[in-house]
Amino acid sequence: MRSGDGNHSISFAIISIILLNINFLYADEYLISYRYVVKDATLYNEKLLISKTMQKCTGNIQNPIILENFSYKTLQKIIKINSELFIEYIHKLGLHVEHKEFTRDAQNHSTTILTLKTTCFKVDFNDNFAKIAPLK
Repeated sequence: MRSGDGNHSISFAIISIILLNINFLYADEYLISYRYVVKDATLYNEKLLISKTMQKCTGNIQNPIILENFSYKTLQKIIKINSELFIEYIHKLGLHVEHKEFTRDAQNHSTTILTLKTTCFKVDFNDNFAKIAPLK
């Protein structure tokens, strides 16, 4: 709809949302989980698990990330090439933080665990990029 000042902002926003959902209508679905463990200020373990879903996921598509594809057809390879960008992206999605601190023999010890619970992601592959969006 055209507003009183001649802008088409409402129509554009609605069309953008519809196009985003149509692009993801036939997209592949993957389950992704992430765990990052720091012990005594040193990275102890980092694990990113990716698997294709066996059942259809439900939920609303959230803000996507676009990663360069380099003609790879597996999500694992695309994420490996763009690992820093993807890890920053899932940190912004919201991670569960667990922190423990204790003192033994007059020395402080701490453990921090960041976890992204298993989340379904829609992935739309293209020759030049892969569009990845979580479902909530």
